Parts: sequence; structure tokens; C-alpha cells
Amino acid sequence: MAKTILIVDDSESIREVVSFTLENAGYNVLVGIDGKDALKYLDGTTHIDMLITDLYMPNMDGIGLIRYVRADENYKRIPILFLTTESQRDKKMEAKQAGATGWIIKPFVPAKLLSALNKVLR
Repeated sequence: MAKTILIVDDSESIREVVSFTLENAGYNVLVGIDGKDALKYLDGTTHIDMLITDLYMPNMDGIGLIRYVRADENYKRIPILFLTTESQRDKKMEAKQAGATGWIIKPFVPAKLLSALNKVLR
């Protein structure tokens, strides 16, 4: 059975590239346009194996989404990759403290995304 990954990013082009990469690798993909939109999948009824989220988004940013997920019994143990243009150490540390498992700096190479995914997805 294919693993399900929730991608949350306000950039349509990033969502398309990540979705295409993951679907071609055999994953089921769910997509949210921002943290608030992603909540429709985080209602306890949808099985999600991993979350990939951007940092800067309207309505609910990536840090807020990570904190929400970590507070939910249904999803608090899923791996979370933080996809961001930020390479600043303080933003990485803030994401890690919120509960991110790891991060990928944009722009990314699809092979690196899959490699990072394989490291944290069981």
C-alpha cells in the first residue's frame, strides 16, 4: 500500500513539482494551499504518513501548522519535512523546536527530496 504524503505550500509551482516527484515515486499525495487549508486533511479520519510544509504561507504558516500537528494525537508522530527558502539557522531551529523532523532548502533537486523523504519515512 502506497504511503500518503500531505504537501502544504502556497506556491502552485512548488506544489506541482513536489506532487509530480512524489506521485512518480509511487506515493499518494494530498495538497493544501496553506496551513489552514491543510486542516481539512488533519481531522483524524485521513491517514497521513508524512507532512511536507512551507514556512511562509497566508492564513497559517508552516510553524503554526507543525505545532497544530504535534498537538494532535492522531498525527503527532508523523515525520514532518520543512520545505523553505530560509537557510537561516534560527528558522531551522524554530521549526525543529515546533516538531519538524528535518528540512529541505528550496529550490531543491527532486532526487534530494526523495532521499530526504526516505531517511525519515518508515
